[in-house]
Amino acid sequence: MACEQISFRKSSRVGIIGAGISGIAAAKQLSQHNPVVLEATDSIGGVWKHCSFASTKLQTPRCDFEFSDYPWPERDNSSFPTYLEILEYLHGYATHFDVLKYVRFNSKVVEIRYVGDGQATDSDAVAAGPGEFGPLLSGHPVWEVAVETYPSKTVEWYEFELLVVCIGKYGDVPRMPVFPPNKGQDIYGGKVMHTIEYSKLDKEAARELLKGKKVAVVGYKKSAIDLATECAEANQGEDGQPCTMVIRTLHWTVPAYWIWGLPFFLFYSTRSSQFLHQRPNQGLLRNLICPLLSPLRKAVSKFIESYLVRKLPLVKYGLKPDHPFEEDYASCQMAILPENFFSEADKGKIMFKTTPKWWFWNKGLEFEDNTKLEADVVLLATGFDGKKKIQDLLPQPFSSLVVDSSGVMPLYRGTIHPLIPNMAFVGYIESVSNLHTAEIRCKWLSRLADEVFKLPSIEKMLEQTGEEMEIMKKTTRFYKRHCISTFSINHSDEICEEMGWKSWRKNNWLLEAFAPYSSQDYGEEK
Repeated sequence: MACEQISFRKSSRVGIIGAGISGIAAAKQLSQHNPVVLEATDSIGGVWKHCSFASTKLQTPRCDFEFSDYPWPERDNSSFPTYLEILEYLHGYATHFDVLKYVRFNSKVVEIRYVGDGQATDSDAVAAGPGEFGPLLSGHPVWEVAVETYPSKTVEWYEFELLVVCIGKYGDVPRMPVFPPNKGQDIYGGKVMHTIEYSKLDKEAARELLKGKKVAVVGYKKSAIDLATECAEANQGEDGQPCTMVIRTLHWTVPAYWIWGLPFFLFYSTRSSQFLHQRPNQGLLRNLICPLLSPLRKAVSKFIESYLVRKLPLVKYGLKPDHPFEEDYASCQMAILPENFFSEADKGKIMFKTTPKWWFWNKGLEFEDNTKLEADVVLLATGFDGKKKIQDLLPQPFSSLVVDSSGVMPLYRGTIHPLIPNMAFVGYIESVSNLHTAEIRCKWLSRLADEVFKLPSIEKMLEQTGEEMEIMKKTTRFYKRHCISTFSINHSDEICEEMGWKSWRKNNWLLEAFAPYSSQDYGEEK
């Protein structure tokens, strides 16, 4: 493409890459600038559309996964909505607010160029803080974006002042295991498939793949658990074969959002419960108090663990993690179990093998303890490489600046990378409700673009992101997931204050202390 003649089809102040939940939220909040939303596929929905299985459901009740100005039709329904219901809800939102008119479907971004103000763009110059970040809408194009359209395969160029990246951490780039020589899938005689390929199968094709087959599912997060359950359901009857989950790292699983008869939100989702946890910018007094609250934090985690061990056969199947429950919650890795998961295990339809290392042999998998597992099909629920996806998209030097030395994207307010000008990222930090996390940051981004407030210096933003990362490191060994679940309310407080909103959103102090926060608490202020 370097020798291609550049012809710009359209200039726009704002470009948005991706039309998943984050991209649609960004388009709605930035609608005053008539954004161009570039979506590589023929539909909105992101991973909910393209990475879901037949059994995929939301992990939270619908009232905890909704836009602040578009409640679910049956928001009091306590069941977890299916991926089809989520897609219907998202399409209803986009239609209601007339967002679809901004979306260019079948438009895949294949190259991004930084033009800036004509200054040098070497990494030393870009990272030469401290300094001011500058306005997001500078009055002249900063980014040139090449877009390949389907089915014509023609390349069109766009130019934008602000580019909002909403391609997310999941999907597109599978994380594949690496094996020693002569121990990879090339020596295996069966079928190997990553979840991204499995999700493209229709219900009948998926059932045909699994039925009557010895299946190994590698992984133990939500996708792996759903896969194992689908496999067990496809192998009912005498001719059915067991599915074996190959688990490297155990994580805590939860049957429902009730613990010893108490609603789960009381433990982590209220202002009073999050008071027990460290947060950025907490001041001298809280720095002194937090170590004293450590026994209470541990007690909460132990209380939840005691219920899970009592309620679920974790010990029986060797599935009790060695780390505290809090570490999984603080890294957004708590998985809600399908209702029939352990009943299928009790019938022998789901089996478990924990091992730090595994590799292929010609008939299946071999483990570090020298045992072997025969398998006709190996399904890899090994996740996605979201950082590589974004690094491959951005030009140098920005590609090398995306991730810091700790392996995390240093995003101020979860949105602005201090070293990448005129660009924003939505959907790259996690919480209990990723929809709410994305929406409130899009509201913040819209006001930042309109210069309702200004960013701190680059140096201050880097200090802030560094402090957040240190807190995550102290809370969980899985900090690279960039999850803010133990201080999400404080994160929203600071966003509200920057926007000029009041940070305490409830009607009285009792609700403020003990009621859970949701997107409904963050409606537009008059």
